[in-house]
Amino acid sequence: MAASPQPTGTPNAADDEMRALLIGAIPSLRAFAYTLTYDLDRSDDLVQDTLVRAWSKADSFTRGTNLTAWLFTILRNLFYSEQRKRKREVEDADGVHAGRLTSLPEQEVRLELREFRTALDALPLSQREALVLVGAQNFTYEEAAVICGVAVGTVKSRVSRARGRLIVDLGMAGSDDIGADGITRAAMGSPP
Repeated sequence: MAASPQPTGTPNAADDEMRALLIGAIPSLRAFAYTLTYDLDRSDDLVQDTLVRAWSKADSFTRGTNLTAWLFTILRNLFYSEQRKRKREVEDADGVHAGRLTSLPEQEVRLELREFRTALDALPLSQREALVLVGAQNFTYEEAAVICGVAVGTVKSRVSRARGRLIVDLGMAGSDDIGADGITRAAMGSPP
């Protein structure tokens, strides 16, 4: 029995297996996109654009390699292309406008998470990106280097500087001072 032909406009490499892999990567893509944009709508749009691009370019993906790293590379490239297009928009660099849109946290954990997010947001984008890829998304330094298009040493340096700055900005004595929050521990490079 012959295999059914691909629908018109569907790349040959885009099959049910690829569809399942793409769907499985959505949570990680959404998390990474949000760390770049800090805007749920923009991050969802970025993920959608990434999935469309990946689906249409499925034949350029080498089966057996790291699909998530490939998708993160696409997402990152789309983000920077979008940034170049948006460079004339007004930014809220000091967070004043965003601060007026949020409510004060009611619990200590929320306050700590807000402080962490504020400190993370204050990092230069290249450091935040490297820290999220290695610390929160569990990519190796080598995989993060491929995604960012830089040398492994550059990623290690960015992660180290980001962790050091977070320790200072959060008023910690060192990485041993990190609380019980698994996300914070992962970002700071501490074991769970």
